[in-house]
Amino acid sequence: MATTTLAGRQLDVNEEGFLTDPSQWDEELGTALAAQIGITLTDAHWRVIRFVREDHAVKGETPTLRRVSTVGGIPIKELFQLFPKKPAKKMSYIAGVPKPVGCV
Repeated sequence: MATTTLAGRQLDVNEEGFLTDPSQWDEELGTALAAQIGITLTDAHWRVIRFVREDHAVKGETPTLRRVSTVGGIPIKELFQLFPKKPAKKMSYIAGVPKPVGCV
């Protein structure tokens, strides 16, 4: 397991930079993670990120793009606008949860 320093603290991450311990996450860190990949968070982003974190806590796995859309009520087109090119990967990264299964 690797570690990195971000927002003034040591974090446990995997080889792709995803947190390996979601309990290390808070909204300040989410903002810093988003900035690293060029995203400035708005209320719409936070709605998605909070859903991803809550669903992960309940289900024990990271929600897929389809689940965020159907269960979270956020249209896929909007997810692509908020998190361009690889929305599932980006929203999971910012939310501090593992990359969804099947996501490249």
